[in-house]
This record gives sequence, C-alpha cells and structure tokens, in this order.
Amino acid sequence: MSRIRDLQKNLFGGSTSNARQFGMIFTLVAIILFFQIRTDGLTLTSGNLIALTQQYAYISILSIGMLMVIVAGHIDLSVGSVAAFVGIVVAKAITEHDVPWPLGILLGLAVGALIGAWQGFWVAYVGIPAFIVTLAGMLLFRGGNQYIGNADTVPVPEGFREIGAGYLPEVGPSTGYNNLTLLLGLVACLAVIWRELRSRKVRQEMEGAEPSPLWVSILRLAVMVGVIVFATLRFAGGRVGTSFPISGIILAVLVIGYSFYTRNTAGGRHIYAVGGNARAAELSGVKLRRVNFLVMMNMAVLSALAGMIFVARSAASGPQDGLSWELDAIAAVFIGGAAVSGGLGTVSGAIVGGLVMAVLNNGLQLTGTGSDMVQIIKGLFLLGAVALDVYNKKQGRFSVIGSLMRPFKREPAGDPVAGAQVGTEQEKTPASR
Repeated sequence: MSRIRDLQKNLFGGSTSNARQFGMIFTLVAIILFFQIRTDGLTLTSGNLIALTQQYAYISILSIGMLMVIVAGHIDLSVGSVAAFVGIVVAKAITEHDVPWPLGILLGLAVGALIGAWQGFWVAYVGIPAFIVTLAGMLLFRGGNQYIGNADTVPVPEGFREIGAGYLPEVGPSTGYNNLTLLLGLVACLAVIWRELRSRKVRQEMEGAEPSPLWVSILRLAVMVGVIVFATLRFAGGRVGTSFPISGIILAVLVIGYSFYTRNTAGGRHIYAVGGNARAAELSGVKLRRVNFLVMMNMAVLSALAGMIFVARSAASGPQDGLSWELDAIAAVFIGGAAVSGGLGTVSGAIVGGLVMAVLNNGLQLTGTGSDMVQIIKGLFLLGAVALDVYNKKQGRFSVIGSLMRPFKREPAGDPVAGAQVGTEQEKTPASR
C-alpha cells in the first residue's frame, strides 16, 4: 500500500497532485483506449492526431485563460463572442483594408486587450460580478460580430492561415519523417529528464525535504518519455506535407509560459491567494483590483488569439464562430480539477481536461454519434466532476460547491483581520500545501 500511495502522490506532479487530477489522467487514457478499439485504430493514427491538435487547440488556449479566471474566483461567459468579434475585425482589416496579415495578428491581440481592459474595469474597479459583466459582453460582442460582418463570412489570405492550418516545414535529409518534429520531440524528452533530475537535486539540498522514491522518478520518466516518443513518431510520420501543427507550437509555448508564471512568480501566487481568500490576500498586501483587472484582460487576449487561430484554420470568419466555446473551456477547467473561487487548479490540469473534451468529441464523431448525444455525454462528464467535488467536501477536502456559496454567507461580527486569518487556515492555496 505504501508504494501505491507513493505512486499516487508523486507520479504526475509531486506533492501538489491530488486524487482527482491523478484519476483524470487515467480517465483520459481510458477514453483514448476505448475509442481506439471502437474505431478500429483510427483514434491514434497520424492523420487523426494531427487533425485533433488543429481542431481543438483553440479550446486548450481558452482553458489556460479560463483557469486563471476561475482560480481568481470569477467566471467569463464572453470568450466565444470575443473570439468571434476579433476574428471578424482581423478578417475585415486584412481583406478589405489591405492590412498585412502579421500586423493583423497584432491588431487582433490589441483589440483583445482593449476588450479585456473594458471588462476588467467593470469587474475590478466598479465591483460588478464577472458573471454579469461577461454575460453582457457575450451579447455585446456577438452583436458586434454580426454588425461588422453583416452576418456574412469573410475569407482570409493564405499567409494568415498558417497559424491555424500550417505545419512545421520539411528541412534536412529525407528520413521518412518530418525532421523538425523529430527534433522537437528530442528536445521535449531532454527537457523532461532535466526537469526531473533538477527537481530531485533541489529537494535533496532542501533541509527536511525528501525527493520522490527513485523508482517513482524512473517510472515517471519512462511514462512521460514513452508518451513523447510515441506522439513524436505519429506527428512526424503523417502524410507528406503534414507534421506537427503550428497551432500546437503556439499552444505548447503558452502552456510552458503560463505554467511557469502561475507556479514560480509573485503574480501567479497572487492569483491563487485572491481566489483562496480575497480579504486575507488584500490585508497581506496583494493589490486585489490589479489582479482582477489583469486576469480579465489576459482572458480576452487569449480569446482573441484563439479566435484568430480558428479563423485561420477555417480560412474565413463567420457569424457562427465562437458559439458555446465558453462552455467547453469552463468544462475543461473543471474536469481538470480547478475550483470556482479559490486556489485550486493548474495549467497542466486544465490541458488534461481540454484533452479529455477533445478526445471525447473526436471519438464520438469518428463513431458517428449524433450531436445530441455528444452534448449529453459532455454534460455528464461535467456533472461527474462536480459530483466528485461534493464527495471531496464530505471527506473534508476543498469543495467547489462550498466556495460558490461563500459570497452569499454573512460574515461573523468581529475583527476583520481575525476573520481573514480563519479563512486563510480553512482555504489554503496549492502553493502553501
């Protein structure tokens, strides 16, 4: 039993792992294997993996931003409409106003930042709940998309399409594989090994800290390197002209950058502190308004990027872009183990949740499942994640439902500092666990 506990505690993330994230990884594996059997091996073919990455990269990008919004204690219902609005603005600028497509991308990010500043102002400085602000934004920017585009589709040029439908180019000698994809896989393997060795060295040098058992580290490396090698060969061995998608590169860069930011910087820790206990965070010097403002702005910028990637892959911007994207992003974050209003959730967990949703959608499409059943099954998955959270609450662990009810409960009379200290003890962030 001790080895099983060591495995559950350390295999997929050290001391910050929990049973929910651990179980979700195995849920993802089970879903992949299930559809691999049901589709006679189509799920893990090179062509399907490449298409899967391109089709759902935008949802994973949205889930990164949504994670930070949810960890800070908010919700954003406008991400799909913001993505659609930015998409039509950029498409119009490029095709009708002769804006070079690289400048069009910068224009889209700038528009996203302005939208984020608009919504962040109402949330952070006026005090309107993010749910209401972004619900208004969902209506506002959906209408803006249809007004600017006259409810028509607007095509985009070939160069712009590369960010959504492009691949790593072919370079070097003929090996039967895409050489840049092979190189990317090699770098990923070396990075995983270096990170594991560095982590063990740091924990050995820390007083009172013990590294993971050696056999756990070896097993973790074997699993991760094996997965990377398998994926690398699949992506590199696709049909001629295809390889690892450019949208996958963008997603990988964002995952690395935001993982570092949330785990290793003061700004990232402030987001968890605000979500865990806003009053205690403010009393300890965290600029509450600034954190809330930046979180909402960041979400809008990532929505703009996701919208442009979708338009680039679709080769045109249309009035139906972005519909229900916010639901997929929120579901991915919850399935990945995040909590609504405080201190729980990781970027890697959100990506795992996004992969679960992507593989589920893709597998159901490959098996010819109707759109009605797809929605039902996705809803059941989200319900299961919340049901597990309720179970965690009964076991004395952190609960999403309990956090949701917190704003509606009366604060006990007394010293606010004492109340903040009590809240800090009851709702610790992952950084302090």
